[in-house]
Amino acid sequence: MDRRRKEAREEQDLHRLAVRSAQSRGRAHAEEEDSFRTPFERDRDRVIHCSGFRRLMYKTQVFVNHVGDNQRTRMTHSLEVLQVSRSLACALDLNEGLCEAVALAHDLGHPPYGHGGEVLLDEKMATHGGFDHNRQSLRVVQVLERRSPEYRGLNLTFETLECLRKHEEVADPVTGARLRWPLLEAQLVDLADSTAYHYHDLDDGIREKILDPRRMEQEVELWAEAVGASRRRHPGIEDGPLLWRRAANELLGLAIADLCAESARRMAASPAVNARAAQSGAERLIGHSPARRSQIAALHKHLFEHMYFREEVNWQVRRATELLGKVFDAVLARREKVPAHFFETADSDPRAVCDYVQGMTDRYVEAVARDLGVLPAY
Repeated sequence: MDRRRKEAREEQDLHRLAVRSAQSRGRAHAEEEDSFRTPFERDRDRVIHCSGFRRLMYKTQVFVNHVGDNQRTRMTHSLEVLQVSRSLACALDLNEGLCEAVALAHDLGHPPYGHGGEVLLDEKMATHGGFDHNRQSLRVVQVLERRSPEYRGLNLTFETLECLRKHEEVADPVTGARLRWPLLEAQLVDLADSTAYHYHDLDDGIREKILDPRRMEQEVELWAEAVGASRRRHPGIEDGPLLWRRAANELLGLAIADLCAESARRMAASPAVNARAAQSGAERLIGHSPARRSQIAALHKHLFEHMYFREEVNWQVRRATELLGKVFDAVLARREKVPAHFFETADSDPRAVCDYVQGMTDRYVEAVARDLGVLPAY
């Protein structure tokens, strides 16, 4: 199916509030349209093939990357967000290509060592504009990646870039008027992100014996519902790893089903006539029902109290981020260690160092630390 047929099918089949590929505002640098792919499918493919995406394979999600082979990495998390996003977009008749591109690009700005690495870089950059992984994701796709001698960045569509600005104020590109909400596809990927990490953090936490699934069954309503559903679906299944894995999958299904049902209800009731009008409506149109949202908040609270702040997890992160800080300082003191092209796009030496360090993988940090002589004996 060529691009024109895909766009004609979108016009016919997508929800009235979905973004249409044929109506894309284009790119900062005009390019001839692809014969077979829509503009958002091209965005998706550019992200998949960029070096920043490949490096996500060796970046920490929760557990420091080298600790084990079964835990999620930043790349596997991004792929799981992609899967959830596609399921939701298909069910709600939203633009799958746009959701795919945003899901794959949303974590390109993460530094090594997960949230700890982000906090460390923000502290290092406190007097130079700070550091935030969402803003950095935009910087990666707009400035730091190179795919053409004619421009910097990946030259993604304006719609994909708008979706990646999920925590920034949204404005109508034509009138400049402030919009209350992101595009529906951006809202969807944002919730697919949290849905995916709740699921996989549960799975990883139970596997690593950080979380106690039996205690959770007593204390976390959503987990108890998922375990109960798994036992009914598989009569005779015993408590153990297989049941917990089935329950984690069941929990994922419960969250997705609720998102679909509640979002479909809101979209049907909305008076908005198109994607842009939906951004000015009275309510956010993609979301959970009140009851399920409360359950998910309780699950999130349990994960923070019993996993994210547990010493078994955090001692590795503390050690890793301490090393990252030493690498940052050592590289800043030895400017020649930073590839020259980082200085071409930075407004200060610390920003150039920050861009360089942010792009490192967990294991490359250790290689650089060894080269600079700051790798601790432990």
